[in-house]
Amino acid sequence: MQFDNKIGSIQQILTATNVGILRRQAILKELNLKKGQTIIDIGCGGGHLVEEISMCVGYMGKAIGVDPSEFQIKTAKERCKNLSNVQFICSNANDINVEINSCDAVTFTQTLEYIDDVDEALCSAKRLQKPMSIFVNVSTLWDFFGFHGPEKKLNDMMHEIYRSQKHRMLPTKLNGKLEKQGYKNIKTLEIPFFITNKDENSFPKYHEILMINAAIKKGVSQDLIQKWQDQLQESEKKGSFAFTVISVLTSAFSK
Repeated sequence: MQFDNKIGSIQQILTATNVGILRRQAILKELNLKKGQTIIDIGCGGGHLVEEISMCVGYMGKAIGVDPSEFQIKTAKERCKNLSNVQFICSNANDINVEINSCDAVTFTQTLEYIDDVDEALCSAKRLQKPMSIFVNVSTLWDFFGFHGPEKKLNDMMHEIYRSQKHRMLPTKLNGKLEKQGYKNIKTLEIPFFITNKDENSFPKYHEILMINAAIKKGVSQDLIQKWQDQLQESEKKGSFAFTVISVLTSAFSK
């Protein structure tokens, strides 16, 4: 997924919200990192997870961040500028210049659902892994993502415009794809969020901004966009507002 600077900046803010923090905590727990390991984060964005991985693996280890966006890589490098054990690569997921069988773990966060060929990306990532190393992915069940409160027709339109993912329900198919790649001990963990208010620095507030941006690009009138925003605000006042998102952490081990 390509980000312009504005959208990339909002994506980085989303990563820093409580939802982003809880997702990273779940990933780090599943990775169960050890000192001296080499870990690669594909689709690293602004480098939040890479920063945390680097501190877990220590100066003898290595944290590698990969992202196709030059803006994201530049920001990630700035975030991690005082860490000596990090490396950032501006690259697509299927063309990463890293030594084969060199990584103790590979992780993706909200990345695979935007990639055209998931199987190719998984195959490329697996080549980088050592035998018996762990794969960890977090993706959203996008059919269950979004705001509740505005009138259904308008609300559905705003959400449909925003659903640009190539694989909206990737977690429902990922286990089978991993089996085809030869992974074993595949398991999943649901990470659900049900939020009933949106303050100015909340996960739903920044998704609202991104949805409005997507609607403007699609030519939706300002009147309709404002109507949707007003209905969101009114439903929050009435106590009928909700924002739901279900993430799924999938982990597996390479042979």
